[in-house]
Amino acid sequence: MSSRIELSGVGQVFQVRAEGDKRLHEFVALDSLDLTVEAGEFLTIVGPSGCGKSTVLDLVSGLTRPTSGRVVVDGRVVTEPGLDRGVVFQQYTLLPWRTAQGNVEFALEATGMKRRDRARVAAEFLDLVGLSDFAQRYPHELSGGMKQRVAIARSLSYQPEVLLMDEPFGALDAQTRERLQEELVQIWRRTGTTIVFITHDIDEAVYLGQRVAVMSARPGRIREVVDIHLDREAPDDVDVRSTPEFARYRHEIWSLLRELNRRAPLEEVERVA
Repeated sequence: MSSRIELSGVGQVFQVRAEGDKRLHEFVALDSLDLTVEAGEFLTIVGPSGCGKSTVLDLVSGLTRPTSGRVVVDGRVVTEPGLDRGVVFQQYTLLPWRTAQGNVEFALEATGMKRRDRARVAAEFLDLVGLSDFAQRYPHELSGGMKQRVAIARSLSYQPEVLLMDEPFGALDAQTRERLQEELVQIWRRTGTTIVFITHDIDEAVYLGQRVAVMSARPGRIREVVDIHLDREAPDDVDVRSTPEFARYRHEIWSLLRELNRRAPLEEVERVA
């Protein structure tokens, strides 16, 4: 089951203190942001550092409420976190005293599921992410990629309608990152969950997303949404990332970001290249 997400005229203003100044100043993170994610869609969001990408996820998850505008999931205005939305962060946020199985079961406890059923469901989702043989390992016994798989299994285990992912592969090495990208696409196909995935990496955005939403520098707005049409059913010996189509999409998004960042500091342009 999956849900449609709508952000309409969303603005987010924070009150902050500048260094050495005790007065509060307005920090406009988002301004009149509009975005629709269809039910069952895999949407990626890219943009320069500080443009408000993570703020968008915080709003959809219900961790933050917008200063203006509306955030709607499945026809309901979002006012607080809920089990219909799962979140995966860059940090693994696993409980170190629980095994992989125990970490997945922890999420199910909030649903009121019986212990026997929790064990069964946790095992199913660990199998989904390829970790059946590591169910009784503790986080310190797992690699970074394995920890992130546990976090994904945990977030999917209570079958949320929306999965929000904030640069979940950012701390991984390139090879592990690509492997998890491929596995995530397969998981998405099997579950049909609506996924919103934040990344700084253009290649990752193009590979994963059915559409890529490009955000402007702060205050964040959706500058353009690029439809991606790649043959992800290609044989295993065909590297989609090496195709001319992939290169064309990458260049289109890179050009958009370069144009948007001409007024921004050079280091921000480099972070998204």
